[in-house]
Amino acid sequence: MPVSTRIHMLFLLISLLSRLGLGRYIEVRISPFPMLACCCIYKHFARCLDMLATEGQFTFMATQPQLACAAFLIGEPSEVISLELSDVNIDCSAGDFIKIFDGWVLKGEKFPSSQDHPLPLRQRYTDYCSSSAPGGAILSSQNVAMVFFRIHSPDSGFTLTVEKKHNPLPCNIMSQSPEGSFTMVMPHHHWNCSFSIIYPVELQLTELSLGQAKSNELSPQVLWRGCTGSGDYVELLGGNGVDTSKMYPMADLCFSPSGLTQMKMGCDNSVVRLVSSGNYVNRVSFRYRLLGRDELPQAAENSLDDFCTVE
Repeated sequence: MPVSTRIHMLFLLISLLSRLGLGRYIEVRISPFPMLACCCIYKHFARCLDMLATEGQFTFMATQPQLACAAFLIGEPSEVISLELSDVNIDCSAGDFIKIFDGWVLKGEKFPSSQDHPLPLRQRYTDYCSSSAPGGAILSSQNVAMVFFRIHSPDSGFTLTVEKKHNPLPCNIMSQSPEGSFTMVMPHHHWNCSFSIIYPVELQLTELSLGQAKSNELSPQVLWRGCTGSGDYVELLGGNGVDTSKMYPMADLCFSPSGLTQMKMGCDNSVVRLVSSGNYVNRVSFRYRLLGRDELPQAAENSLDDFCTVE
């Protein structure tokens, strides 16, 4: 990864952790001169806390005890991530470990949530030190994955090989960008899919096809609530964490010939969640853009609703 891209992604991670209340856990020191930063930032080396957004081999070698480290991996929305460990030199009996998680964990919250992920929580962890750990590469279910590790002894470490694979049916996506557009499609599967944007944004839904109904020309500013009983609907969620099951429901959206929604969401995390019964091919398209400072809401004390919604 080019130095400029690596630095950009690392600052994105630090910004993300800070907005979610995790700034106190950040132990990485950022130098104004990239080549002099704590630990190497060359293409083939990783920090104790890092974000990796490109393919390649990344080696971590401890120069001192590293007791709480993590690498956040992210791909494009239509990618999944293949991870393989090699050249592992750690002491599991002394408390060292390397664990790969299918998704992200931030402040104890998981993305995708247990309600949205196709696997039970226990199957989303792979522990290198476990006797049942599989050999070979591990493939994520979505465009994010995570590696936790603890190393007590200097000169111990490992190499992580990262590859990106095309995902023909993207589901449960963490956006790298505060602006863009996307279409989620769920064909006859009883799954829930979330598109998570870790920014306050304006969302505009441009197409909605749920069940046997479809609307291609959607009128703005019309919110339809109480759709959850239909089995096929779209939720707009807002909150300050990443677990969609703990976020504030701002709207339940289902088909109406009079159309749908353009909405400014002032939360740290804005989510479009497609809920599918499995009986139909469901589809939702939307655009989003970062809110300017003058568009952000003034937080009312003890009121998440007022904080998250700006219109």
